[in-house]
Amino acid sequence: MKRVARTLAALTACLALAAGAAGCGLLPAAPGTLVTADQACDAHAVTFAIGPDDIGWLTPVIASWNKAHPGTPVQPLYLPAAANGQLAQLTADLQAKSCLYDVIDMDVVWTAQFASSGWIVPLGSFPTSAFLLPAVETARYKGGLYAVPYYANADLLYYRTDIVKKPPRTWAELAWDAAADARPAKGLYGYAATLAPYEGLTVNFAEAVQAAGGSIVSPDGSTVTVNSPQGQDGLSFLVNGIREGWIPKRDLGYEEPQAQDAFLSGNFVFLSNWPDVYAAAATPGAGNDVYGKVGVAALPGPSALGGANLAISAYSRHQGAALAFIRYLTDPANERAMFVHGGFPPALASLYDDAALRASYPYLGVLKQSIQDALPRPVITNYAQASLAISGAVYQALQQHETPAQVLTDMQAQLSQLISGR
Repeated sequence: MKRVARTLAALTACLALAAGAAGCGLLPAAPGTLVTADQACDAHAVTFAIGPDDIGWLTPVIASWNKAHPGTPVQPLYLPAAANGQLAQLTADLQAKSCLYDVIDMDVVWTAQFASSGWIVPLGSFPTSAFLLPAVETARYKGGLYAVPYYANADLLYYRTDIVKKPPRTWAELAWDAAADARPAKGLYGYAATLAPYEGLTVNFAEAVQAAGGSIVSPDGSTVTVNSPQGQDGLSFLVNGIREGWIPKRDLGYEEPQAQDAFLSGNFVFLSNWPDVYAAAATPGAGNDVYGKVGVAALPGPSALGGANLAISAYSRHQGAALAFIRYLTDPANERAMFVHGGFPPALASLYDDAALRASYPYLGVLKQSIQDALPRPVITNYAQASLAISGAVYQALQQHETPAQVLTDMQAQLSQLISGR
C-alpha cells in the first residue's frame, strides 16, 4: 500500500512540473505504460519544490545551472500557490516517504516540523557565517542546522509623508497619529493591517505581544507563555484600536494584497506589510495614488520574522547534487538576482551594505535592522495548527465576541494541548 501511495504521489506531483511529464522521466516504457515513481526518482534530474509565484525570476537562474551541470539538471516542481496548500502536499508526500523531492523551499516556520519528523537531513557542515543571524536561527532545530537561509523577511511600516512628518517611535505614538489623522468621512483611515483570520493575523498578534514584552511560547517551544500580563496588553492594544476606530473594522477582512491596495489607493495613513510593497509604492500608475508620498520605517516594535529556507529531503536520491544546488542558489550573485528581480530580501548580510543596491533601494538599511531585530514566530512542530488556533481566537476578540482575558485563557489551553500532543 505504501508503494502505491508513493507512486501516486510522485505521479501527481510530476504532472505539475514546468516541463511536463517528460521532465519526471514518466515516459512510456512500452505502449500505454509509464515508468514507476522509483524509476522517476532514480533519474538524474534534481527536483526543486517551490511555489509558482517564485519561478518567474528563478527560471534564468535554473537555466544557468542546467547549462553548467548537464549531468545533474534541476527541474522545478510547482507546489500550490497558497502556503497551506504547499504544506499539505509536502506533508502528504513526505509522510509517504516519497523520493520525489530533492530540494525543498520551506517557510521558516516549518523547520521544526520537518526536522522533528525526520523529513529533512541535517546540514551541520554548511557554512552560515555570511547569513543574517536571525535567518540562520530559523534553520535550526534543537541546536542542529537542518536548512540553509534562502531569503529573510520582516514587516515594515509604510506611512504617508504628506500627512505624517516623521514615523512613530512607539506603538502608542502610532495609535495617536493614526487617530489624529484619520478622516473616515473623506475615506482616510488610520492603520491598515492584515487582520483577517489567517497567518497574517497570527503575525500581527505576535508583534503586538512582543512589543509589550511578552511571547506566545518559550524560545524552545516547550512551554506556552501567552496568557500573561504582557500577552493581555498586546491583545488589548489591537482590540482597543478596533474599538477606538484608528484600526478600522475593514481591516478584519484584509490579507496582504487587500491591505496593500487600500494603502496605495490613498485610503490609509499607515500600512504594516512586507518589503515587496515598496516596489509597488515606488511605481507610478493606475491604482497607486500615493506615488512620491510614501515613507518606509521599521515597526515601532519587533517584527515577526518571515522568509524561507532551503532543505534536502531525507528521501532524496540526489542529496549531493541537491546540496551543491543550494550552495549555488545562495551565492551572492543569485541572492542579488532574487532580490532585484524577485523582490525577496536576501539572507546574505553583505548585500544590505552593497552601495549599488543601497542607491536603488534606499530602504535596505531599515530592512536589515528590522530583520536583525525581528523575533521568530512560535517554534512549534505543528505550527500550522497552532497558527489556526491563534488567529481564530484573536479574531473573536477583535470582533468583540470574547474578552482578551477569555481569549488568552482558551488560547493557552489549546496551544498547550498541541505542544503536548494530547
